[in-house]
Amino acid sequence: MAGVIDLPRHGFGGAPIGNLYEGVTDEQASATVQAAWERGVRLYDTAPHYGLGLSERRLGAALAGRSGYLLSTKVGRLLVPAADGGADAEGFDVRAGLERRWDFSRDGVRRSLRESLERLGLPAVDLALIHDPDDHADQAIEEAYPALAELRAEGVIRAVGIGMNQWQVPLRFVQETDIDVVMLAGRYTLLDQSGLPLLEACVERGVRVLAAGVFNSGILATPTPSGTYDYAPAPATLLEKATRIAKVCERHGVTLPQAAMAFPLRHPAIATIVLGARTPQEVTTNADLWSRPVPEELWAELESEGLLARSR
Repeated sequence: MAGVIDLPRHGFGGAPIGNLYEGVTDEQASATVQAAWERGVRLYDTAPHYGLGLSERRLGAALAGRSGYLLSTKVGRLLVPAADGGADAEGFDVRAGLERRWDFSRDGVRRSLRESLERLGLPAVDLALIHDPDDHADQAIEEAYPALAELRAEGVIRAVGIGMNQWQVPLRFVQETDIDVVMLAGRYTLLDQSGLPLLEACVERGVRVLAAGVFNSGILATPTPSGTYDYAPAPATLLEKATRIAKVCERHGVTLPQAAMAFPLRHPAIATIVLGARTPQEVTTNADLWSRPVPEELWAELESEGLLARSR
């Protein structure tokens, strides 16, 4: 039986405070979570993958003693002692003597969640997401999902989901299982609406969507497009398209990141946008932007210019 969970419009993504790309001090991580709390954010997302457990430990410490929030973590990667001392941190600036091991088995999922709860210092979490089963879709459907469904029935978690940066495997979950939530990263943004088939299926099945990666890893994060798209240098064609979108935004008194945050929430399947942050200033900047209204005329002009798919 599916879980019932009310999702807020804005969530905090915990990868940056797990030292994604560069180190963050414990004090800065705590201050960043505090800034999110003060701006009304009440959904916090993390994973064992983020800093080899560092994000979970920091988030658990920062939320200790608070109530009235939702917390999600993920399963699919176990943290085990590293044979090489943990030299490959997969983009995170950590040296924890650990490495990740894929495991979507029933026992692996239960172990993963148990160890996450220990790092978080909590008896339960609200939401558990099956994390990146790109090459393990069958096992994730046949073993990981039933394991989480059992934990949902036991009250250890309130809802079951999947989190990926592609839409095809999540669509299988929506069609073949009784999941509650999908976290979709980067596939429904101002630059990439390829995830629409998944969103349409979610509307039909009553599955709620958390939209992550709304800046496509950086290209949409600043008023003038630059940087990366899906964690690689942005292709010239996408930079040109993003620049055209930015100019339309400017004509309507809107910045590119403001529009990037507002756009996903226009779709009826999407309940929440999840934004990562590593500093209090990033939280404050994003919150100031998402609180500003975006005129409907902006979307109409983007559609008429062929820069967005026309709304149905």
